[in-house]
Amino acid sequence: MVPTKKIKDNIDYINKIKILLDKLEIKYVNIEHYLTAFIHKSLVNERPDLSSSHNERLEFLWDAVLELAITKNLYDNYPDLPEWQLTDYRSSLVKWKNLALVWKKLEFDKYLILWRWEELSGWRKNESLLANSVESFIWAVYVDLWFDEAKKMIDKYIYSTLPDIINNNLLKDYKSIFQEEAQRRYFITPSYQVISEEWEDHNKIFTSWVYLNEKLIATWVWPSKRKSQENSAMNAYNLLFKSN
Repeated sequence: MVPTKKIKDNIDYINKIKILLDKLEIKYVNIEHYLTAFIHKSLVNERPDLSSSHNERLEFLWDAVLELAITKNLYDNYPDLPEWQLTDYRSSLVKWKNLALVWKKLEFDKYLILWRWEELSGWRKNESLLANSVESFIWAVYVDLWFDEAKKMIDKYIYSTLPDIINNNLLKDYKSIFQEEAQRRYFITPSYQVISEEWEDHNKIFTSWVYLNEKLIATWVWPSKRKSQENSAMNAYNLLFKSN
């Protein structure tokens, strides 16, 4: 959606969000939190007159809310598992690829607000962007209705994916997988370097390199430092080990 008037005054869009909240059985108090959760910063950069806030800053609070909810569930449900295994479970639940799958299930792409260039460039299908918007939506539930209601949504749509993660051996991220394989085969721990941080159409782009000793193995460009390193590790793993 590319808006033409202020989001808070856009009755059609507000009604669309209300229908979503009703479908998710969220008894909201302040609708504006949920509007903000779907506003990408590209709109604010180009048209601050349409909205003065966007969803990126909300991710900071979301991380704390999600980690607390997931940690409590794992601690209560798996009393006999060691800490390292609980940590693997938690990392797999909150990684962006899993959150992107949650986004697709909820069809949140229908509600995301982008500016024109980002819309035409296919950002609506960008998995990293999708994951970030799931995070922001959880934040909106937390700020509007507090922790118990946010946890209900986390339990229903995110924590519930754990059996599939376990059954399909999706517990570890590629940084962990690549490190274990590099240490097993070469007795080397990979190292990462962010070699550039550039602005492209109002979005910060990170380029990460991954090395074994001082040898460059792979690189990746992504609008997130953490995810650029994760993808460079995936690329390195596929280049060195996947066919072996």
